[in-house]
Amino acid sequence: MLFAGIGDLIPLYALYSLLFADHGLSTGQISALFAIWSTTAFLLEVPSGAWADTVSRRALLVFSGVLLTAGFAMWTLVPTFLGFALGFVLWGAAGALKSGTFEALLYDDLAARGEQASYARILGYTRAASEAAIVVGIVGATPLYLWGGYALIGWASVGFAALHTVIALSLPSAPQFVSATAVDELEEEDAPDNRAAVVQSAERDESTVVARPFARYLGMLKAGVGESIRISAVRNGVLLGALLFGITAFDEYFALLAEEAGAATAVVPLLVGVTVLGSLAGSVLAGRTEGMSGRAMAIAVGIGGVLFLGGALVAGLAEHRPSAVYVLTGLGFTAIGISYGIVYNAGVVAGARLQDAIEGPARATVTSVSGLLGEVVALAVFAFAAVVTTWWSMSVLLAILGASILPIAVLAPKWLPAKVVEPVDSK
Repeated sequence: MLFAGIGDLIPLYALYSLLFADHGLSTGQISALFAIWSTTAFLLEVPSGAWADTVSRRALLVFSGVLLTAGFAMWTLVPTFLGFALGFVLWGAAGALKSGTFEALLYDDLAARGEQASYARILGYTRAASEAAIVVGIVGATPLYLWGGYALIGWASVGFAALHTVIALSLPSAPQFVSATAVDELEEEDAPDNRAAVVQSAERDESTVVARPFARYLGMLKAGVGESIRISAVRNGVLLGALLFGITAFDEYFALLAEEAGAATAVVPLLVGVTVLGSLAGSVLAGRTEGMSGRAMAIAVGIGGVLFLGGALVAGLAEHRPSAVYVLTGLGFTAIGISYGIVYNAGVVAGARLQDAIEGPARATVTSVSGLLGEVVALAVFAFAAVVTTWWSMSVLLAILGASILPIAVLAPKWLPAKVVEPVDSK
């Protein structure tokens, strides 16, 4: 949890959209930067996942931290469109290396101790540590900005990213875990032997190419992508997780919404922090909601969509009512924060169900496939934002994105993988 927390103790999170805007970038250019970020992650997501199934996952997380540190340093030293773009490339590569790798390492470490049933709860606490760190970083951005402007915020972010990298050296290096107990039971309806075939093929690949790293890498890549496509429970989990992750790309526009509504720059981090408190609560509660049914998730996510839509419109009203700017933005961002927490919680639960559904050895690769599709959704959000904000306000954009949560709620009952019930030993 310390590794995840320090990695998100980044004051720049609160203000980087305003950093770009204050250096002369338009909303379209800012959306282009976000697209560069997501495209980098998109291109590297699955290859990095297969890499994590082939080499030391801990080493990849250390490398990820190095790239993250370099990215924030680039922003601070070269605050131009090109510098911001290069920083996002480094950040995108760092995120791709971490995505899937950390979840697989955590699951395998728990499995090595026979405690994989605790994965959803531990992942929730880990995400909560990240969200708590984000809150601290965001709130801390206000005094840092007042004392030293964007430069102080930037160098503080570089320092915390470097500390995150050092902490990665202390992570465990658990053996990869492959369940063999349910392979024959979780069969594809239209192809009964698919799951067993995928797992057996992957195991053959692993055993025959130990001395050939590149061939082993290709074997893991094939096994992970194959399981993501052929096995219904895994495929559904991959798709649902991608949608729940990708749609949260709307959080990149929270600071711009607050600024458009008329909030002072020093107050923007506090409003954004309200939304992070929502995701923090959603993470902490993951251990209690991990057993939810698909129908329960659909209802919760549907409520979240309505709250997000309404919150964005209420916050947008402040633009034309300067005397009530903080009342309206406070109400609007509170509704958005509750919605964000619901969606975030659903994402953690869906991610845990996906880990339970994976049976082959390429766990990080399968997780990265979901991350890749999530980046596709995020890219669609950024492209949509670049077009819509040409005519409409930021509040209208976010209201539309909130409405897009509703179709995801409809899909949840069908796509959420079933909860795995651990067998009880009888004596």
